[in-house]
Amino acid sequence: MGGPRIAFSIGPINIYWYGLMLGLAVAVGGLLAYREAQRRGYDAEQVIDGLFWCILGGVIGARLYHVISAWELYRNDPISAIAFWRGGFVGLAIYGAVAGGAIALLVYTLRHRMNFLQWADVAAPGLLLAQAIGRWGNYFNQELYGYPTDLPWAIYIEPAYRLPGFESYTHFHPLFLYESLGNLAAFGVLFYLSRRQSKRLLAGDLFWLYGIFYSVIRFFLEPMRPDNWTMDGIRVAQVIAAAIVVLFAAILVFRHWQAARRATPRP
Repeated sequence: MGGPRIAFSIGPINIYWYGLMLGLAVAVGGLLAYREAQRRGYDAEQVIDGLFWCILGGVIGARLYHVISAWELYRNDPISAIAFWRGGFVGLAIYGAVAGGAIALLVYTLRHRMNFLQWADVAAPGLLLAQAIGRWGNYFNQELYGYPTDLPWAIYIEPAYRLPGFESYTHFHPLFLYESLGNLAAFGVLFYLSRRQSKRLLAGDLFWLYGIFYSVIRFFLEPMRPDNWTMDGIRVAQVIAAAIVVLFAAILVFRHWQAARRATPRP
């Protein structure tokens, strides 16, 4: 496995595989959200209108998270911190993208007097599917790989893209693939719940479950990643993942406890 980052060129403009995979991910995720909004009887055109703002918020959040995590690389060159498109869109972090997109969705729903949790539920399954697709952009960028391994499914990383200290190794764990498959499985669960268990769900449940499922995936994959963002030896992304799982699970349980309490007739 391997391959150049550039898919093709139009004159002096390079079209990167990473960008193409992100475009495909957005298209598939947006289409699924559109169909889900239609199924629920919502105004599906709001998906098209809001998608632009969510993408913009996601890009800003993704870049901001990356720049903070790699500040030593950008402190003396602030222009490069803004130029996220350099080098095939290297330097976009998914946690920042989700946070930025969620904030944009919150602002959009408040502005249009819509229920944020209902629309977050509309977006959640498609977001997981989009992430499963988008992670293949990391394959073309030869990034998001783990420690060296000789397993049959190990991926070859070209010398130019090997991390410092691992120059003598050739094959590594395909972390992008592990996360992609995990996202795909989580999508399947959310899709099933949205179709078969909708009467048992409260507004926001799919959103809280999205956060839990994705954070569990990240929590277990982070120790396999040699280029973690660490502070005092602590993997920051793993701490964030654990915090999200605890917080979102507590919200989920509390809201269902409240709903059950309201539904129970008092003597």
